[in-house]
Amino acid sequence: MKVRKPCNLARMYADETRTINAASPELRFMEAVCAGNSEQAVSFFRDNKLFGAAQPVVDAPYERFEGLDGIKRFAEGFAGRCHANLAYLTPVIQTVANGRAVSEVVVHFVVDGEIEEVPMFVVADMRTAALLDEVRLYCHFSFVPGLQAYRKPLFPVAHREMGDPGLLTGAPREYYEALHHTPAVDVDRICKVFGPGCKFGGYEPWGHIENANHGDPAGLRNSYEKMAAYIPRCVGMRYETIIDDGRTCVIEWVHIVSREGQESLGRIAMSGIAAYERGPDGLLCAIRISDYAGYERTIDWSQLPVSKEEAQKVNFLESFPAGVGEKG
Repeated sequence: MKVRKPCNLARMYADETRTINAASPELRFMEAVCAGNSEQAVSFFRDNKLFGAAQPVVDAPYERFEGLDGIKRFAEGFAGRCHANLAYLTPVIQTVANGRAVSEVVVHFVVDGEIEEVPMFVVADMRTAALLDEVRLYCHFSFVPGLQAYRKPLFPVAHREMGDPGLLTGAPREYYEALHHTPAVDVDRICKVFGPGCKFGGYEPWGHIENANHGDPAGLRNSYEKMAAYIPRCVGMRYETIIDDGRTCVIEWVHIVSREGQESLGRIAMSGIAAYERGPDGLLCAIRISDYAGYERTIDWSQLPVSKEEAQKVNFLESFPAGVGEKG
């Protein structure tokens, strides 16, 4: 079949040396979902999570599905939500650590006899080696027909502070300190974290796949010089989860937004995810991010169950603490 809408993820990162456990439950679950086998998909969950008596969850970009009936409904509607007749899955990268598994996959949606490729992060909270408590999916909103560029923070709001770099190690820690925790972005320091040929991208929307950087150092520097104009003065990052197997560090995060970020850039706190991959030298060889940053002004709030005013209150600060984001 002809690939009508390609994505970059597999083309940039397919590597025979990567280890992917095909029997890992998040992959088996997604394979069942793509096949439309809702009974098998539900079989990876139990009535309640292992602790707390909470129901199992699948959180997709377009809806949160709770309980076994909800998960069954998710599986039954997955392909159709993207106007597809059927779907199948190609795993590209897998990171397993800290009780969680993250599979970076390409979902091939078959639409009118042609293939639309969608790159997705599949994050699973493991119940056991074979069962799941929760699955969270991330992809660009533009891949899902009718979806708005708003992803409500997936975790309860605990505090309005940036993540502590001490929770990270090696290159990801240096990267976050230089990007979010110096008095202003230190572009020179960031660039020293990149190994030769460091790649950036893989989750771009259709029509923007040329934005992926396949290893051009000048292009990377240019990107971070642009970010330095507003980070961390206008927007910061708070870690929700850290899944680090020593090679790849995957971080689920949520924005915190200052008044200047809200008023001058239209920024709103949303959930997102990023993967920072280390090369053999310990430097970053790849950065892969999935979020909706820069698309906030496209949101049609009349199509959402939350108002713009309500969304703006989440993780909002008048300004960041003294010393954060100040030039000089």
